[in-house]
Amino acid sequence: MRHLVSLALVHAVLIGGAVFMLLPFVFMLTSAIKPPGEIFEATFRLWPRQFYGWQNFESALSTAPLLRFLLNGLIVCGGILVVQLLVAIPCAYALAKLKFPGRPILFSLVLLGLCIPVQAPSLPLYIAFAELGILNTYLSMMMPFFLSVFAIFLFRQFFKSYPDEIIQAARLDGVGEFEIVWRIVVPSVWPAIAAFSIFSVVAHWNDLYWPLIVVSDTKLATPPLGMMYFADSELGSNYGALAAGATIITAPLVIAFLIARRHFIAGITMTGIK
Repeated sequence: MRHLVSLALVHAVLIGGAVFMLLPFVFMLTSAIKPPGEIFEATFRLWPRQFYGWQNFESALSTAPLLRFLLNGLIVCGGILVVQLLVAIPCAYALAKLKFPGRPILFSLVLLGLCIPVQAPSLPLYIAFAELGILNTYLSMMMPFFLSVFAIFLFRQFFKSYPDEIIQAARLDGVGEFEIVWRIVVPSVWPAIAAFSIFSVVAHWNDLYWPLIVVSDTKLATPPLGMMYFADSELGSNYGALAAGATIITAPLVIAFLIARRHFIAGITMTGIK
């Protein structure tokens, strides 16, 4: 009986937390299908008396280039993720499986890198990019994030538990270290790659701070920056269309997570055990 009570309390807390986290999304979705007069009524209704969704979504898509913002987000997040994986996986493998002088010091620097906020090097990076003449480009939005210390740390935890016997057998067969990494070790850590990919894409898809600094052309705006331009210059107080635009921009992240959720949960769980 005591176990059932504790289980019920735990699930009640989890359900309450889930409901609290979902409330903003519910308000966004309901606002996207309501006419302006119903959004801020005193009584909250999940389904509007007058369905206004088509008008709100049509207004959102016609007033601002939301599809271009989505394409920019895909280019930036995809470019960052590919380079992060190409850099972090060999680095993590070296820290986990290769013995060389200074390895503990390098790993300590990786852990220290986790403590540095992205805002700290913003000014010197901006000055450097201005001197190079690459401001207001896709590269300027992606370059500061090509090296991910979190990815190195995450993949190292996976590689540490990979059997050394398999790697030694591959070396005896004459397989090089890079081939061992990409053809033998990487296929076994897809859950970690999926977990990190979700973290990376969500972080950079929602990033407003850095694109706001280096981008001034609306055609290069990422989804959050595009929504800011969208809200300020186009729609004003048309909150139904703003909610529809926010729904369009949020939908790719939700779909991506639903597709990769099993690998994501497996990656987080296995990392915690190891």
